[in-house]
This record gives sequence, C-alpha cells and structure tokens, in this order.
Amino acid sequence: MEIEPDLCYRALTARDPRFDGLFFVGVTSTHIYCRPICPARTPGRDRCRFFPGAAAAERAGYRPCLRCRPELAPGDAPVDAVGRTARLAAKRIGAGAMDDEGGLEALAGEMGIGSRHLRRVLRQELGVSPVELAQTHRLLLAKQLLTDTGLPIIDVAFASGFASVRRFNALFRARYRLTPRDFRRSGGAKSCDGRIRLTLAYRPPLDWAALLRFLSGRAAAGVEAVVGASYYRTVDLGEVRSWIKVEPAAGRHALVVDLPMGSARGLPALLGRLRNLFDLDARPDAIAEHLGRDDDLGEEVRSNPGLRVPGAFDGFELAVRAVLGQQVSVRGATTLAGRLAAAFGEPVETPVPQLSRLSPSPARVADARLDELTGLGLVAARAECVRALARAVCDRAVSLDAGPDPAAGLERLTAIPGVGPWTAHYIAMRGWRWPDAFPHTDLGLRKALGGRPAGEVLAMAEAWRPWRAYAAMHLWNRPTDGR
Repeated sequence: MEIEPDLCYRALTARDPRFDGLFFVGVTSTHIYCRPICPARTPGRDRCRFFPGAAAAERAGYRPCLRCRPELAPGDAPVDAVGRTARLAAKRIGAGAMDDEGGLEALAGEMGIGSRHLRRVLRQELGVSPVELAQTHRLLLAKQLLTDTGLPIIDVAFASGFASVRRFNALFRARYRLTPRDFRRSGGAKSCDGRIRLTLAYRPPLDWAALLRFLSGRAAAGVEAVVGASYYRTVDLGEVRSWIKVEPAAGRHALVVDLPMGSARGLPALLGRLRNLFDLDARPDAIAEHLGRDDDLGEEVRSNPGLRVPGAFDGFELAVRAVLGQQVSVRGATTLAGRLAAAFGEPVETPVPQLSRLSPSPARVADARLDELTGLGLVAARAECVRALARAVCDRAVSLDAGPDPAAGLERLTAIPGVGPWTAHYIAMRGWRWPDAFPHTDLGLRKALGGRPAGEVLAMAEAWRPWRAYAAMHLWNRPTDGR
C-alpha cells in the first residue's frame, strides 16, 4: 500500500474503522505505534510517522501500543498484481509458513516464484524482509497469548512459531524492552482453565448470519456443525488434531475462537485458516462502493451490507466438495461429503456431539478404490475425478493454496479430468480467496439473472470486476421462483 501521510492523518483524527489495519502510526515522542482507531489522545501531525504494516513500524524502532493492541488489527486485501503476491506471502508467513523446515526457499517455491523476487516484493510493498515480517507476526501472536491466556511462557514461545525459548526471550526483550514474564506480570494474572480464547478482528459490517447459513447448508456431518450462532469443526494440522468453536464477540467487531489448550502448537496456521474461512480480511466498504453503483446489483448490495464470500478451512476439503457438487443439489453434495468423511476421515474425540471425524486427507482419498467411492453414491466419473484430484495434490501437480497467478492455477486445475471451468472457479473463489473468480456457467447465477445464457452472464460481470466473487454471492442470495 502506498502511504499518503495527509490521508492517513485525516483517518487517524476521525478514528475511521475502515482504515484499521491498512496502516499504523508511530509517535516519535513515545516510540509507540498504534492502530488508526486507538482511543489515546491524537498526537500532533509533526509527531506522526505512518507505516504500511506492523513489521515496518517495529523495524523503525517502535513498540506496539498496549491500549489499541496492533496484534488485533484486521488484515489488508489489495488486489493488484504485485500487491497480491505480497499479500499472499504475508498471509502465509503470518500462518507460520516460515516456521517449518525450508523457510523462505520453500515458501517461494510453493508460490512459484524465486526467493529473491519474494524478498523484493515484500520490501517494495511492506518495507520489510520476509524474516522481519515473520518475527513480527510471531511476537504479536505471543503478545496476544501473554495478554489473553494463562498459557505457560514456554508454550507461548512454541505456539507463536519460535524454535527456541532463548530466541523468543531475546527478541521479545529487544523489541519490547520487557521480558515475556515481566510483560505478563504487568498485565495481571490470567487463569488457565484448559482452553485458549482469542479474538479475530474484521472491518465492519460482517453478515455473520449469512455466513452461517451458507456454511450450515454445506457442513459435512461429523466434521463441521452450526449450532445457534456458533460454528464448530474438527481440526487436523499435523500433530494437532482437535476442535474449535467460533462465535461473534459481544459489542466488538471481532470473532471469538475457543480451542483446547493442547492445540496451541497449531495456532499460526489455525488463525490464518479461520481468517480465510470467514473472509475477515475483506474491505466491505470498497466492495460495496463498487458493486453498489451497478443497476443490477446496487439495491441488493445496499440491502445486504457485510455479505462475505465464505472461504475454506482446508483447500482439499473444499476442492472435493466442489467436485461432489457438480450437477447435484447442495443437499445432495452435503450428504455425499458426510459419507466421504465417515468412510475416509479418521475418528477424533471431542466434547461436541456433532464432531467425530477429521476431514479426509489427500493421501487417504488417493489410495481409495473406485468401488469404495461409488459405494458411497458417487457416479464413476465423479469418483475418478476425486481420486485424480487427490493424486494431483499429493504429487504437487496442483496447489490448493492461493498463488500469485490465478489464471495459471485455473489452467492446472482444469487439466485434471472432470474438473471444468465451473469447478475451478468455485475453488478459486472460496479456496484461493480470489475476489474476481466467477463461475459464470452456474445455474443459480443464470436463474438469478433471468435465465440468461452463460456468455451473456459473463459479459455482464465485466462491470463487477475485480469483485465478481462478491457479486456471485449477492446473486446466489437473490430469491428466484418466488422463494
């Protein structure tokens, strides 16, 4: 993001929540950096320095504010080419991509770019190196855990992505001028009741009810469940096999995430996946401003503020769901997904009666016999497609993580027998979080537009770029046939 100091200062004086997370302000007299919504007294313009991200502020020697807590700010969502690469890399680094073996080289390889280019893009867009960005994400997550939970400090270190407690202590003290123990003591004692409770912020508005309706209708039995205003699901993150609960935070623009204490090691990846699932990094103001001008969509956009594109907690799970949904009803595909989970998902113990299975892994599905899949009710062609997709994922022929070039990813997906443009765009829309994905051949979209041919629908959608995925959600919500 290009920083315009005068615009940033106007947003700061107005405490405009639309800019929360888009920039941070460092105060030269205190060497503390804040969110633009910080309740502290607004500093004079001459004492403000503006940064595109928390990592850039910390690199310049500023410490995070204890009142507005920069670690709770929502993320950015640019859509331009260079910005997209930087955003995707930043999101994956924030989700712990550099905490694993291979580090930067492995991340760059998975994204299909060179490590030198990745360094250059991050410096250009965010003003920091990948290592500095990873360190800031780890420290801010550690700060949140020290503030909000009673998790032992050694567990805080590893849950935040640090490889050693010594490195955690040294970096925390160097950046924040306090040891983790002193920082926690200054905030008061925290109870340790066997669970972790964290918050995920978003820019308002957010139509939580619409999100739950969409996810509830597609929840695979045993893996996901919607109960009241809460979302539950099982979690499989390597060594972490557990469950989570997500619900709105009372009186705040945030969601509350509850999970067992034993799931702490998977937190960076878990929180990143939840932000994807609930589309928490969206810019509802920018989306509504663009789509609201359209004659076909304007009234619905204004009547349904905060409508998000439900994402995916697991890319393979979503891709299989897209294949199962080919030429069948939503209810029929949901039934098949539940049977698949019961047959190939590993059992897991949870205190939630509706949760009993992990989502099937690509390796397990790739090894499935054709008769095992057809025995669940899949037609032979669909069963072959599911197996081919699983094998492509296992062989790394396709990636179900978002990449910098969606068009190339779509081409690789449609090379799999049985995966057509509709399936590929549906995966891109929800799994890759590509805001311009648009499954224009979808029967529901065509019905919502008066039964227009697919080509005409595609031509109409040109005016909705780069937010065609959000336009699709509004169209899917449009009543048809009197319903």
